[in-house]
Amino acid sequence: MTKVDEPVRQALPPLGTLGFARWAWRQLTSMRVALILLLCLAVVSVPGSILPQRGTNPILVDQWIADAPTWGPILDRLGFFDVYASAWFAAVYLLLFISLVGCVIPRTRDLVLAMRKPPPPAPRNLSRLPDYLSFIAPATAEQAYDRALTYFQRSRWKVVEGVRTDGAGQSVRWISAQKGNLREVGNLLFHIALVGILVGVAAGALFGWRGNVIVREGQGFSNTLTQFDAWGGGRLVDPSMLQPFAFTLDDFAVEFERGSAQRGAPRLFEARLDYSPGVNEPAAERLVEVNKPLSVPGARVYLVGHGYAPTFRITDSTGAVVFDDAVVFLPQDGNFTSTGVIKVPDANPQLGIQALFLPTAAVDDIRGPHSTFPAADDPAAFLSAWTGDLGLDDGKPQSVYTLDTTRMQQLGLESLRPGERWDLPDGAGSITLTGWQRWASFQLSSDPGRPIALMSAVLALIGLIGTLLIRRRRVWVAITGDPSTIEVAGLSRSESTNLTDDLQAVRAAVLGEADSDEVTNGRNT
Repeated sequence: MTKVDEPVRQALPPLGTLGFARWAWRQLTSMRVALILLLCLAVVSVPGSILPQRGTNPILVDQWIADAPTWGPILDRLGFFDVYASAWFAAVYLLLFISLVGCVIPRTRDLVLAMRKPPPPAPRNLSRLPDYLSFIAPATAEQAYDRALTYFQRSRWKVVEGVRTDGAGQSVRWISAQKGNLREVGNLLFHIALVGILVGVAAGALFGWRGNVIVREGQGFSNTLTQFDAWGGGRLVDPSMLQPFAFTLDDFAVEFERGSAQRGAPRLFEARLDYSPGVNEPAAERLVEVNKPLSVPGARVYLVGHGYAPTFRITDSTGAVVFDDAVVFLPQDGNFTSTGVIKVPDANPQLGIQALFLPTAAVDDIRGPHSTFPAADDPAAFLSAWTGDLGLDDGKPQSVYTLDTTRMQQLGLESLRPGERWDLPDGAGSITLTGWQRWASFQLSSDPGRPIALMSAVLALIGLIGTLLIRRRRVWVAITGDPSTIEVAGLSRSESTNLTDDLQAVRAAVLGEADSDEVTNGRNT
């Protein structure tokens, strides 16, 4: 038995630092890696939608960490409560940006070279091509050539002409035509648009800001940081440089459907504002509706919500009026069953009220107090009064919508209609429901990257449509003899492209739109 020598494996030279850098760059700028990075960017953005973020609601972040003493600090150190400023999000974002730029630059160079490069000469044996057509034209070779050339020129094909000699010594005039380079233009435009979207998102994240504010009827707002209920800005935004403007909520109008089909659905939802574009500027009336924001210098004001603000007058044990104002209550359902808290630290002793405001009050054994319709047809307030230490002197921030009763004692429960008064037990004071107002919630946002992202998205769509609809193809025509034998062949540069229509169009042009019985369609003539 003869032993076959195994092939000698030669050791490859070491890759080296420069070689490794080239390999890493090729991998990073490949389309496969770009798609993986795009998917990774979507995945790492998920925590920013699930967990509260410091840029928009720092109080809720602190509460989340306090409620989860084990996982909260760990997630905080890893940046899950400030996702879009974390190192790992920035790393994925920058790698994707570099990958797309690395894809665009060589594609642009290749496209410019392809656009300048003429179509290749006609092959000598056109019948070997997948799409082939041969026929005899009744016209002279010169006429057939001119008709074919005129067709390509009128149809905006890129054309090259030439003459050669076949094996029999006959002269063969040929035309090489190419069309569909705009397909690669669309592909390149799509990639450039993706880069533009990333630039727009980055510009919005760095230079944009967003804030929310609740304004009661008759109250106003000025565009300063202290006026916002919640505010979040980009890393390069200076809150002191906010554009000065102000508005007052003159009236908030809302109407609800009272029919049985869509009972309670809003039919009118608008806020009438007195808007002043700057300091000492005259005010003008503006109407803000859903999806119809108010455009202000550098920002937009959106109407995002509304509710009720019942008004209370509270006296303490000495009979002094310690509170006389409206309190914003937050709706809990579609019928605007609303909850709120009143804190009176100046009362003697301190008072805290937990309350429900029901626009159309009803009480049953299953649901308890609730509202049956969102309009204020039969308003009532259900109160729970507490006395003791409100905990406001501890220095810890508290939400205005919650009451810490751990160091307080409950005085009792009561329901009030507008104009009714509740005398608290043990002479602790009294509470009167004097009426109610409406409030509206506004979102103010400035996003300088939005126009860039919008335009890039439109360009990406145009590029994608061009990539899907434009076909890259080449067609060759060879004319031999007199009367002439015409050979037409095509080659698709795109997948699943049928060139039969193009070949038939050339045939019809050469024949002058006349029918011919001498046409054969196939591989053999």
